[in-house]
Amino acid sequence: MQFIKRTILVTGASSGIGQACAISLLRQGHEVIGLTRNCAQFIISHPKFTPHQTDLSDLKNLSTNLKTLATKFPTIDGIVFAAGRGEFGHLEEFSFSQIQELMNLNFISISFLAKHFLPAFKRKALSDLIFIGSEAALKGSRKGSIYCASKFAIRGFSQALREECAKSNVRVSLINPGMVKTEFFDHLNFEPGDEENQHLVANDVADAAAYIINARAGIVIDEINLNPANKVIQFKK
Repeated sequence: MQFIKRTILVTGASSGIGQACAISLLRQGHEVIGLTRNCAQFIISHPKFTPHQTDLSDLKNLSTNLKTLATKFPTIDGIVFAAGRGEFGHLEEFSFSQIQELMNLNFISISFLAKHFLPAFKRKALSDLIFIGSEAALKGSRKGSIYCASKFAIRGFSQALREECAKSNVRVSLINPGMVKTEFFDHLNFEPGDEENQHLVANDVADAAAYIINARAGIVIDEINLNPANKVIQFKK
């Protein structure tokens, strides 16, 4: 393991997995730029943490916002793509706009962000693109057609991008967590079980991201799958 101080951009850093990743990286001494659509939601206060407000779902203005971000923070040499949301139901229950909005946030915005930073990353001595996928990227499930599609897209995207970057110093990694007990489930009618072996916690994913970032130069961690020992889904009353 190497502990070179890095400047890492974390999307969705105001809550859940993104917040856990940001805190973990700060504790290791890295600089962290926290991306969120509402900086008022941040609870992180640290001398090496800088919040930056950008709505990733606003594709019309995203290119301009990313130029501002890259200009303001030219030392960024890693990104943890943790922003996203879940929406589930039978396909016919989705409106056309709901399908587009979910794909825009969960996949299209990610591809925009990676594309924008990739040329600069290829000029750096070492850089990391770490995508937070899902167990939904591994197997389709009932009522998950659109969500699974967005996560399958991330997995295919990361695999292809890894091949494209193989001769550069850009490492492309994917973490596929199972059910993580976070705010992700607040607006859903189901959630993971309450016992310790029935769910992951955000720090489990943050530990995997930190392992990738701190791995020695010259190796790439392609994909990490994380799951609770005993998967349990419970429905809310």
